[in-house]
Amino acid sequence: MAKLGYEHLRRHDLRHTGPTWMADAGVPVHVLRKIAGHGSLTTTQRYLHPDSNSLVAASNALSAHLNQGWSQTGPELRAV
Repeated sequence: MAKLGYEHLRRHDLRHTGPTWMADAGVPVHVLRKIAGHGSLTTTQRYLHPDSNSLVAASNALSAHLNQGWSQTGPELRAV
């Protein structure tokens, strides 16, 4: 990697970055598990490092979900 100008980058680092980028692009974790060759989802999840933009987007999605359809008296059940 040093020959490419990335002295501090190790091949193992790419095993974390690649799945993280794919997860950020919307690839489901069970698919990432297969791609990475992990035996369990737990291992795959340890490799994922969401950035702050992903965390903010998740928070905004939850806020939008919770803000729709709520009454002044609390949550209401809706038929889907």
